[in-house]
Amino acid sequence: MHEPITTSFSVAAASDPVLAPAESLTKPLPASPPASAFVAVILANIALGFGPWFVRLADTGPVAAGFWRITLAIPVLIAFALASGARPARLAPALWLVVIGGGVFFAADLASWHLGILRTTLGNATLFGNSATLIFPIYGFLVARAWPTRIQALALLLAATGGGLLLGRSYQVDPRHLAGDLLCLLAGILYAVYFIAMSRARDVMAPLPALALSTIASALPLLVFAALLGERIVPQDWTPLIALALVSQIVGQGLMIYALGRLPPLVIGIALLVQPMVGGALGWIEYNERLGLVDLVGAGLVAAALVLVRRGRVAPAPPREQERAR
Repeated sequence: MHEPITTSFSVAAASDPVLAPAESLTKPLPASPPASAFVAVILANIALGFGPWFVRLADTGPVAAGFWRITLAIPVLIAFALASGARPARLAPALWLVVIGGGVFFAADLASWHLGILRTTLGNATLFGNSATLIFPIYGFLVARAWPTRIQALALLLAATGGGLLLGRSYQVDPRHLAGDLLCLLAGILYAVYFIAMSRARDVMAPLPALALSTIASALPLLVFAALLGERIVPQDWTPLIALALVSQIVGQGLMIYALGRLPPLVIGIALLVQPMVGGALGWIEYNERLGLVDLVGAGLVAAALVLVRRGRVAPAPPREQERAR
């Protein structure tokens, strides 16, 4: 399924859709999530799960690595957006605030997460860094003013149990890891705010323009953060940073922004737990952070939760073509 790209970066509407509750969270549709969007969110989280490894391999400071992740991706994302037919247009002031705000929160998320990655295990970093697993679905239910269905509640319970098992197994009572865990937890909260902002932007914008603009808004704050911390900014080896930009920002965030326009927060939130599974596997392979039976059971529960939200009749977001057509 290919989503047509609008010919401008914004679409005018009779009322301000950014200030109103996001339709993707409040309009119920009796259908299962689109297969293409579900595949996209899984692939997105697999790609994003490699991010902490690339950050560790980079010879710059961790926040500077985030700056290069963003900066190297900007020309590619702009080229893709323009090649798809998108053209700059005047955005409503509220939409500018949402997109730029989302970019700033994403910059703060990356800065906090990258600092934490170097201070804890890969498993902890990806698990705490994706605490939006629970925050974003709860936000969705609050905006929709609805309780989860039995299948949704069961999926959340399985995901929370699986995530708890992964956390309990990977967490080590070690003062050296406490600061890193807290930084990654803060990053997860900031990531949820970024998701909320981008879900609003996706109500009236195509995925590539939305990602391109939010990515541009993220670059300067990350550079400022890195400079204030006195980090080394210019690398000697560009390979990890290029891989970080391509895999995490272009592929990972690109697929994630596409999925945000088509899947409900519950599916997005549970799918985030794919990242700790990838991070845990990389930690085992590269740093001998071994996985045990408990890890496998936790991963199995997360997989079961994903199957439930895929097979269950969870209300997806309305097609963006209808919004853009108006």
